[in-house]
Amino acid sequence: MPGSDPSREEALRRLDETAAALEARTTRESPDHGAQAASYGYRIMALLLGGVFVGIGFGAALDFIVGTAPWGMIVGVLGGFVISIWMAVRSARIYSAVAAREWGPPRDLPDDATDRDD
Repeated sequence: MPGSDPSREEALRRLDETAAALEARTTRESPDHGAQAASYGYRIMALLLGGVFVGIGFGAALDFIVGTAPWGMIVGVLGGFVISIWMAVRSARIYSAVAAREWGPPRDLPDDATDRDD
């Protein structure tokens, strides 16, 4: 049956195209969670450093205006540190809630014994 081979090949080709189209429609592209998590980390680090530097700036300005040489700077650094820690913890809670909502519950890592190549 030489005449049936081209139609069979055509049917297989159409079936492959249909399967590829179905797979393309149903397969979701997974988002890059690592980049998003790194972005959250950089934001928290910026909060921590920014709070300290703003505290130094306010302390230096207070020292210049009032004339209390090192004490304004010391109080500014400590106050900026406390405020930046508070803001970082608050932001971490928010980012954690967003990540849990978008990414689902955290998954456990596989057991180390199963990953070893002995």
